[in-house]
Amino acid sequence: MNLSGLHHITAIASDPRKNVDFYTRVLGLRFVKKSVNQDDPGTYHLYYGDYAGSPGTILTFFPWAGLRHGRPGRGQAYATAFSVPAGSVDFWTKRLAALDVITEPATERSGETVLTLFDPDGLRLELVASTEADNREPAPAKEVPREHAIRGFHGSTLGLDDQTPTATVLTDTMGYREVASAGHRTRYAVGAGGPGTYVDLLTDPNLPHGLNGAGTIHHVAFRTPDDAAQVEAHRQIETDGLQVSPVIDRAYFKSIYYREPGGVLFEIATDEPGFAIDEPVETLGTRLGLPPRLEPYRAQIEATLPKLD
Repeated sequence: MNLSGLHHITAIASDPRKNVDFYTRVLGLRFVKKSVNQDDPGTYHLYYGDYAGSPGTILTFFPWAGLRHGRPGRGQAYATAFSVPAGSVDFWTKRLAALDVITEPATERSGETVLTLFDPDGLRLELVASTEADNREPAPAKEVPREHAIRGFHGSTLGLDDQTPTATVLTDTMGYREVASAGHRTRYAVGAGGPGTYVDLLTDPNLPHGLNGAGTIHHVAFRTPDDAAQVEAHRQIETDGLQVSPVIDRAYFKSIYYREPGGVLFEIATDEPGFAIDEPVETLGTRLGLPPRLEPYRAQIEATLPKLD
């Protein structure tokens, strides 16, 4: 299977305006796409990432207004980690404190400094400062200097009761390899490795069982280059006995979905065609993006969606 790391991660939120403010102003990500949940077009699908909306940088949200809060835990993608340059944790600690963002004290993990924070819905996020090279360009941001800015994903942590079945899918089906292990955490990487490729399996018995709702992860998507590679991935997943969806055209990428044995929903998404197919890179996120099948209903959909600043 031809995977090169994480493509995007999709989470659930409650208030779309607070969501936009937090990820663009507080974290300094770019609002790269304003679209809709294709299974529920009366709900936004909001995308944040680097300037060009590159695979490996995109955190997305389905914001359902008034939705009850969930609880990250076992049976879910427990934490989403972003990569920041070494030496950036002091900047982020002071910035988040000044903005009244809930955080936990920074810790050391396998040679990395990790600052845990929570978004307005309680989604568990990590800023990971590592000595590993990460040459990805950050999104320009007014309040976050380039030397401290988020580069993209570092990795995703899955909360599990038993890591063995999930590890088998990662290694035997998806081509991942174990690269580190300490305590209840085992790390896997794929392709060239490094930030943006990591999946950590966490079997800490103190983790609660996850409860779906606002502030939890909906699915984790892995990147594959093109349609042919995705067809091969689909064949491999079926061969290994997992239930996998047909290929679904999401306009900006094509997707297949399957649930790994620990309960986390996985997606494999193509790098092509990207977010600039319906608006220039320079103006990403300024126009409501709709797949062709929903374009005839644009006026109705726009009238239904809440206004965003």
